[in-house]
Amino acid sequence: MPSDSLFVPLADARPDDAPWPSILWPVPVDTILAAENIQLTLATEADAADLFNALDHDAVWTHVKGRPASPTGWVTALGAAPAIGRTPWAVRLDGAVVGTTSYLEVSPGDARLEIGFTTYAPNVWGTIVNPACKLLLMQWAFESAGMGRVQLKTDIRNARSQAAIAKLGAQFEGVLRRYQRRADDTVRDTVLFSVLADEWPAVKSHLEARLAEYRSLSAPHLA
Repeated sequence: MPSDSLFVPLADARPDDAPWPSILWPVPVDTILAAENIQLTLATEADAADLFNALDHDAVWTHVKGRPASPTGWVTALGAAPAIGRTPWAVRLDGAVVGTTSYLEVSPGDARLEIGFTTYAPNVWGTIVNPACKLLLMQWAFESAGMGRVQLKTDIRNARSQAAIAKLGAQFEGVLRRYQRRADDTVRDTVLFSVLADEWPAVKSHLEARLAEYRSLSAPHLA
């Protein structure tokens, strides 16, 4: 039932905002993001077979819609990505494709974007791959493109993803109710997180510390 109490308007948390400069967009096609033995390049049709082989696991697509059924399906999906505002990356570990992630929901005029449609091969879940990718993608977004906001969303049923996003240092913003259709045609509630430009230095330091811990341990797994 609706509450009878009066709604109290929220205060502006940033009353002294200055005009935000223009950003760099789109991503230059020759961009390579790399850290340690992890490399991200803009995904092309040449990556289709490797993406299919790495990600053709039922568990990978439990919370993600749009599973390609073949390498040809990946060619189609990659070709259609620009038209729906998605910039996909191929993720490599030691030279082998282990996943994909994307910039999406990009609003150049508002200096914001989202990192999402992220899928990794199960053998790299819980490893340094995800925090390294998020470091690289957010670093480019904030420091090269000049974004003011990067957001991340996940299914409310995907507890593993929510924990991973929170551990990055992103701020929980709330739940978008009945927001997005799943592969089984149910409509999910979506959990929303974000990092702002002024928060990025602390988040970056946190992620770099995790990578340094990984180097000191000389082991692939870091929760």
